[in-house]
Amino acid sequence: MTTTPDRTGATEPLWRYGAAELARLIANRTVTSQQVVDAHLERIDAVNPHLNAVVRVLRDEARAAAREADRAVADGAPLGPLHGVPCTIKENVDVAGTPTTDGIPALAEAVAAQDAPLVERLRTAGAIPIGRTNMPDFALRIHTDSSLHGLTRNPWDPTVTSGGSSGGEAAALAAGMSPLGIGNDIGGSLRNPAHACGIASIKPTTGRVPEAHANEPFDAGLSVQLMQVNGVMARQVADVRLGLSVIAGPHVRDATTVPVPLELPRPAGPLRVALIAAPPGGDTDPGVERVVRRAADTLQAAGYEVEEIVPPMYEEAIDVWGRFLMADVRALRPLLQQLMGPDGLRFLDFIDPLYPESTVATVVRTFVERRTIARLWSEFLAQYPLVVSPVWSQPAFAHGFDITSAETAAATMRLLRPVMPANLLGLPAAVVPGGITGGLPVGVQILGDRFQELLCLEAAEVIERAVGVLTPIEPVR
Repeated sequence: MTTTPDRTGATEPLWRYGAAELARLIANRTVTSQQVVDAHLERIDAVNPHLNAVVRVLRDEARAAAREADRAVADGAPLGPLHGVPCTIKENVDVAGTPTTDGIPALAEAVAAQDAPLVERLRTAGAIPIGRTNMPDFALRIHTDSSLHGLTRNPWDPTVTSGGSSGGEAAALAAGMSPLGIGNDIGGSLRNPAHACGIASIKPTTGRVPEAHANEPFDAGLSVQLMQVNGVMARQVADVRLGLSVIAGPHVRDATTVPVPLELPRPAGPLRVALIAAPPGGDTDPGVERVVRRAADTLQAAGYEVEEIVPPMYEEAIDVWGRFLMADVRALRPLLQQLMGPDGLRFLDFIDPLYPESTVATVVRTFVERRTIARLWSEFLAQYPLVVSPVWSQPAFAHGFDITSAETAAATMRLLRPVMPANLLGLPAAVVPGGITGGLPVGVQILGDRFQELLCLEAAEVIERAVGVLTPIEPVR
């Protein structure tokens, strides 16, 4: 296995390095892209049979791209910020020449003729797609178990969930199979797995990162339009920031993206932080709460002004998120009934009664309520530019917990309640590991005002410096 000296003179396998570090090593000719790609392919071969995180390895394509990347270095050509660096991509994001399966058997051969805009941008920046990662059927479950590809195991504990719906991506990153990954998020799907697997991620502002599809349906339903975004996952906050800088910005294939720069003016004075250590609407595990309070203390020591306060209509925001999502799910139910596996359908059956049936009148009222919540949160975020909370109010749960009964399904929805307001309101939210409880990682969420992703990531990096980077790890078997 290829290694390179670290700062102490010892050697580290290349799969342990972050994306930005690898790009620097390749650019200064310390290592080649071929060595980096081969190191990650070897790592996939070593640990993926146990984890089942990477469901399609792009071995030949990645090696060919690495040879081209090394040729560009040798020729002195201009290099992108991710030149020669491998990455992995969730199976509902188009990678030209591979199937966009959405995790279901019916789409196993649904080959995309064109890259998604963010994959196109990753390639332009020099990144090399090395694999596709697992997800639950249609991304409609908080646990990654696909009717096409099967169960993804968590590297920390094979008996607990890797999260969902970008659980394959998070497990691959945590185990060192990839230094950078792409997922998406309509109900925490970038943040849930980051919490469960001990990595970092960013859910961008709605309109920040383009989304487009090469296969039908080209355009999504109401809740996806309002609440789903693509984003970056990595082991280090610096790599999340770098990846976001590559994929952000308007694109002709997505009419909803907006030309807002990543660098925005900072709020004046010390940043005020609203702390929600034990979010209302359900129980919070004491270990999770301790980790979040410790993260808040770290921010306080770094000069942030932390106050324990809950934003307005917090529980109402959680409920409205569910009503929006379930209206779309119910409209699509005849199709889902034909295509989804039984476990995914069981989860939907259990959570359906949690939200009232929609009518035209109730949908209109829901839009009005969303507007009211957004207005009040906008005023709140003007006073408290950052909101710190758990990602989940509990550690990662055991496989199958979410579909054991109606009660456990409802408990699953309660434990992920902190992620929902950011989706409902289109706000950015970063996740960084804050520590460990009961042998499992705990993610800390830092939510901010619209288009203030860098403010969220800056605070996340303060926490990361205090805690350290928890991954990559050797998977527990």
